[in-house]
Amino acid sequence: MTTPHKIPESVLVVIHTPDLEVLLIERADRPGFWQSVTGSLDTLDEPLIDTAARELFEETGIVADGSDIVLRDWHLSNIYEIYPTWRHRYAPGVTRNTEHVFSVCVPRDIPIVLSDREHLQYAWLPFLEAADRCFSSSNAEAILQLSRHVHPT
Repeated sequence: MTTPHKIPESVLVVIHTPDLEVLLIERADRPGFWQSVTGSLDTLDEPLIDTAARELFEETGIVADGSDIVLRDWHLSNIYEIYPTWRHRYAPGVTRNTEHVFSVCVPRDIPIVLSDREHLQYAWLPFLEAADRCFSSSNAEAILQLSRHVHPT
């Protein structure tokens, strides 16, 4: 059985505390590459909010229950070139991905359960430090915009 190609549409979920500490996770397949939660749609018709909730749970164990822990859709999309090292996961000729940005505010002491096959460790960092540590420019930019989306003026 062949593995289907990844869909070039994904979510980015910035996890943060009320005082804007940001949770970053280190990729298992690329040690030293730190990021927020990311993941592609499983099916073309999967709602983005469902993708975000699924990836949040799969990668951190955090459940967005809609009452205490609520995913916020920023209604912001980034289109970027897929890193050449990961293009083999997509259909031939696919070089760009559309990423939809979400955030979720959680208590600092929330238990984090990483997927061992995807991530090595996690760190809570002040948002400026977190942005500096991200390997993805769109992830860093989302973190830098966090206060504007969490505390709009």
